[in-house]
Order: sequence, then structure tokens, then C-alpha cells
Amino acid sequence: MSQTLSLAKELINIQSITPNDHGCQKILIDRLQKIGFDITELNSNGVSNFFALRGNHGKLLAFSGHTDIVPPGDLSEWHSPPFTATVRDGKLWGRGSADMKSALAAMIVATERFIAKHPNHSGKIGFLITSDEEGSAKEGTIKIVEYLQKNNIQLDYCLIGEASSDKKLGDVIKVGRRGSLHGELTVHGKQGHIAYPHLAINPIHRSFQALDHLTKIIWDQATELFSPTSFQIYNINADTGATNIIPGSLTARFNFRYSPASTAESLQEKVEKVFKEHQLEYDIHWNHSSKPFYSKPGALTKACQESILNLCNVTTEHNTTGGTSDGRFIAVMGAEMVELGLRNESIHHVDENTDLVDLEKLTDLYEDILGRLSVISDQCQ
Repeated sequence: MSQTLSLAKELINIQSITPNDHGCQKILIDRLQKIGFDITELNSNGVSNFFALRGNHGKLLAFSGHTDIVPPGDLSEWHSPPFTATVRDGKLWGRGSADMKSALAAMIVATERFIAKHPNHSGKIGFLITSDEEGSAKEGTIKIVEYLQKNNIQLDYCLIGEASSDKKLGDVIKVGRRGSLHGELTVHGKQGHIAYPHLAINPIHRSFQALDHLTKIIWDQATELFSPTSFQIYNINADTGATNIIPGSLTARFNFRYSPASTAESLQEKVEKVFKEHQLEYDIHWNHSSKPFYSKPGALTKACQESILNLCNVTTEHNTTGGTSDGRFIAVMGAEMVELGLRNESIHHVDENTDLVDLEKLTDLYEDILGRLSVISDQCQ
């Protein structure tokens, strides 16, 4: 069994459902300390975080990742237990095998190999690890970034291990993400007997016209790197528990994944204008969970592209699709960021898995990128 596979299995066997770490980070910390990293634990309100640093000169390349996972869902649907790492059919199965305990294992083993070969390497290496990425993310990487800013620790490059690949390992890297804006709407009507609708005001009928209007709006246009802003309703409820009552209110929850062509403020204004046009009596609560960000390609992007081409024989594409990532917190530091990880086809699914060949190749990629950035750091001194 390879070192990467062994570590990945050890991590997957721990039920670190967000935001609980349950000892995953101790395993990582122990291994990093053995190869000369200084560790700063930054735990916050039940969330485990740490920043690790090795080296005291040159540019800083930091790996970013998370030890928390999403719940497994119905255990009876899994073909093998989600918290018992299982190898079969050339794959590693278990919750976190793709998102992203296997990538964490690849980062650690790649760094161990690199330092064994280059104990006096140029540049600095860091790790930003949290157990609050899959949940609210309010006590996770954002707390590490606050610590770095407070202590004037500048990140030059940040390699995030999210599952970015599509059909083949390395075929896609992320260089940014769209923003996310949630709306929770309450539409007020007047409750009444369903046989006497003229004595009630049905909030469902009134709301559906307005909500349907929102689904037909073209919010902005696609750009070279960003797909257009999308609007999705994901929950509607007006149930009173009875079959003969017109409800007095309706609640709806929706989300925007928005590009830099729009702003949270402009989207809010357009939505509320539609509600007023349809004469809704309503309240709305907005939750702006992340701004869009874009990392201009530089030395890190180039190193990733060259490593992927040389080791995987794949010409990589960079895009900004998918959900949010902790890159939204790191972006404020101005570091060049790239998300490079395993294939994402099974993340958050029952029977989550990753290819064993990809796992080993990702370790090779991370080690090669460390070498390329170390050379660049040496040249910049």
C-alpha cells in the first residue's frame, strides 16, 4: 500500500462530519511537525483550524484544504460503509475519498517527499487546514486568514485541493468562483376556508406569478471565464397541515450564483422590483455568503499547467464553474490561487470514490509543483 493511500484510508475512517474534526488534523499535524513545520492551532467555537509553516525566506506556497465532510445520507444505499475506507475495482471508496481527504493525503505525502529530496529548499511552504468548509464556513479558513493578516504573513501562491477535475485528472483547474447570494422570502396573504376563496388572499397564487417572472429574467451575459448569473428556487412551503385551508403565508428560498457582471446589491434591487410590480406583501432576508473572485494566472497557474501536461499528458482548461470554495476567503490576501484536485463526479454522492491511479498521480503533481515554485522562489531572491 502506498503512503498516500494509507493516509487517505486513515482519514476516511474518521467520521469527521462538518464541523467536527475528530482527530484528523492531529494526524496531519504530527506528520508535518516531523518534517520541520511550525504549527499554529486556530480553533474557534468548536471548529478545528491550523496554519503550518516551514521556511523563513522566499515566496510562500500554501496548500489549503478541509478535513470535514458532508453526512453520508442513508447508509443502506452504500455498497460499503462510508466510514470504512474500501479498495475495490481499482478505486478507493468512502466519504471524503474525492472531497477531499485523499487530496489532503496527497498534499502531505508530496510535501514529505519534496523535503526529503530538498531539505534546504528555497521558498516557504504552508498549510491552511480547517474542519468548517462543508458547513457554515464562519469559523474556518476565514479565521486562518484573519490570523495571517494580523501577523503580516503574506501568501504568494495558494493551491486548493478541491476536486476540480472533470473527465480526467488535471483536465480542469479553477482560477475563480462565482458569488453566492441567498434569499428567504415570506409572502403574506390572508388565511381562509378553501371553499370561500373570496374571503381569503391566497399567497401561493400571488407568489407563483412573481417567482415565475424571476425564472425568466436574463440577469447578465457570460464572459470568457464566467458563466452567466443563475437564479434557482430550492424550497417553497405554504402547508398548514389541513386540506381545507388557504394558507396565510408562503415561504420560498432561492439562490443566485452570480458572476462579476452583477453585484449582490443589483440583484437584490431587481428581485424586489419584481415583487413590487406583482403587488406582493412580503418580507425578505438576504444572506450574501460569498463574492465572486478571479485569480489572474501567473507562476502557480503555469506550474500547474506544465506539471499536468508532463505527468498526465493533459492540456488543462481553467474555468470558474461549480460551487463556492474557501478561495473566497483567501482571495482578499491577493495571492495567486489555483484549485487542483481529483475528479468531482462522485463528490457528495452515495458511494463516493476516487481512482487509485489518480490518487498517486495527484501526489506526483503536488510534488512537481512544489519543485517548480521552489525554483521560481530561488530565482526571485
